Amino acid sequence: MLRRSILQLPLLAWSTSLLAQTRAPDAPPIGRVPSGADREGQKRAVGISATSFKVLSNETGGDLFVMEQSNTRKGGPSRHLHHNEDELFFVLEGEYLVEIGDTKSWLGPGDCVLGPRGIPHAWAFVGDTTGRLLISFAPANKMEAFFREREARGIKPGHYAQTREDAAVLRDYGMEWIGPPIPPEDFRRT
Repeated sequence: MLRRSILQLPLLAWSTSLLAQTRAPDAPPIGRVPSGADREGQKRAVGISATSFKVLSNETGGDLFVMEQSNTRKGGPSRHLHHNEDELFFVLEGEYLVEIGDTKSWLGPGDCVLGPRGIPHAWAFVGDTTGRLLISFAPANKMEAFFREREARGIKPGHYAQTREDAAVLRDYGMEWIGPPIPPEDFRRT
């Protein structure tokens, strides 16, 4: 029994060393982020949504960025595409319409859909109550920095790539504006 334990020590040491290397040295401590709370304790607004950062890019070595959007007004961002990130939409509460290319998906709590990089997409909150949407970007690349930049520039909530300055911000972060948001007349199922 003792021999087996001693032989397992190098494997244990190697796996512990590997795990220690996966976290960035400046990453915040691992911890619970409560519902509706932000990882950094900030109040954020992006577009027409209250936004909470859930998983920061530096916590995953740039592999993943996750945020929650809380909506009380119908609508969403303009059609756009990411050149370098896949985007996952996961509904926590409410109803959303997500367009990925030519495909429209109606999503309710527990539903998700992937927006692959290079495919134009948009989403809109279409529910009559509150909506909460978890959005994940993989790899994270510059997505967290993009949302921080929007806040720093004071780009008005609800305005996505409707000005040359806004479109330039998208380009600076590896995205492209494709067209207007999903129109309100599409918010009802047909």
